[in-house]
Amino acid sequence: MIKIPEAFQERMKSMLKDEFTDFIQSYETTAYQGLRVNSLKIDVPTFLSLSPFSLKPIPWCPTGFYYSKEDRPGKHPYHAAGLYYIQEPSAMSVVEVLEPQPGESILDLCAAPGGKSTQIASKMKGQGFLVSNEFNQARSKALSENIERCGIPHALVTNETPERLAQRFPVFFDRILVDAPCSGEGMFRKLEEACEDWTNDKVALCSRMQREILSYAASMLKPGGTLVYSTCTFSAEENEIQIAQFLSEYPEFKLETIQLKQEFSAGRPEWANDVQEVTKTARLWPHLLKGEGHFIAKLSKLSTEDELPKSIGKNRRPPVDKQALLLFENFRKEFTTLPPYPEQQMLLFGEQLYLTPKDMPSIDKLKVLRPGIHLGTVKKGRFEPSHALALALSKEHSRHSVSLASDQPEVYRYLKGECLLNEGAAKGWTLVCVDQFPLGWGKVSNGQLKNHYPKGLRG
Repeated sequence: MIKIPEAFQERMKSMLKDEFTDFIQSYETTAYQGLRVNSLKIDVPTFLSLSPFSLKPIPWCPTGFYYSKEDRPGKHPYHAAGLYYIQEPSAMSVVEVLEPQPGESILDLCAAPGGKSTQIASKMKGQGFLVSNEFNQARSKALSENIERCGIPHALVTNETPERLAQRFPVFFDRILVDAPCSGEGMFRKLEEACEDWTNDKVALCSRMQREILSYAASMLKPGGTLVYSTCTFSAEENEIQIAQFLSEYPEFKLETIQLKQEFSAGRPEWANDVQEVTKTARLWPHLLKGEGHFIAKLSKLSTEDELPKSIGKNRRPPVDKQALLLFENFRKEFTTLPPYPEQQMLLFGEQLYLTPKDMPSIDKLKVLRPGIHLGTVKKGRFEPSHALALALSKEHSRHSVSLASDQPEVYRYLKGECLLNEGAAKGWTLVCVDQFPLGWGKVSNGQLKNHYPKGLRG
């Protein structure tokens, strides 16, 4: 049984009144589990035809599904192939409200571990420019790994403060998501540590932090752009009051009405000094739906004469070493069916070669973890393709591939780092797939497939 803080219970009883009994009883049930199909790699009907799991649709996300505790999708090879992202069901609602479009410039300002960024990317369909940022360095590494696993080709992953991003990207983005750091009250049923960490002081601290983050987000949004603010907490200080105060300080913003799903509830003006506008926001309550607690506000930015979209310059990247380009070109022609990549989008960090997003501006002096697709390593006169490149390809992109069945032991041997027999196969780099979906690289020599699955992912 979860030990709910007494002070939290008292506050929620005061807020919810007659609803409180149903609310507190929701903590006696287990948290719901969800996965979201990665439509960059597979469409929903195809995934459902292949899926070994017991899935039920999540009403507010067309690519989201509940799964049962027995399914354990995190252990399945399809997870390693990036066919889906394991995500809390209520969290899937936020990007549906953001409504990303292909070709836009979008910022996910507080992005780790990557659920919402990968969902944004799937809706962008590989077109446009996505910045996925996380201030916490340890969490930013998990974000970068999830961007890689999902095969996202047009994302810049940064480890920066909102202030430094605001200096680099003034009035730049079409859409911004602020999934703000919060007191985590909505996750009590799912994460015991959120419950243990909670205090009223933490609520106040988070509220101050959110206000500052929103101010920087406001300065990075184009006129006519969309800003979505979300939390996984219940406190009005972090939700309705936060939005009411933002509107009073930034008159160029207005709240857009969120079309409520049957399971959602409207924000409560009585918790925000009777500011009626907050009824346009959305609340997700664990006693009213199959998911955890969430709050969502959707804002649009009006045009002002003194604030027009600014040009911040193209990325002045140094020309890539000709030998490095030649080594990659030789690999591309010999082992893939990929078309030539534009040289102006190539970037060499030390020995690491990247293909950057087409519309990426200058990233000088930013803390960058991933400036696009990591193509591979150039060293000692050879090119070695990266795991990220494998996951960004389809089977048809590789001249040599081997497809392992998801229900056969060989695929698990590969994921553990073991070499496999591959008699008669062509020598060299081979794309290893599970049911036709790329998992990573192997290299054939003397009838054996040498394993190149990353050591840090094996298990």
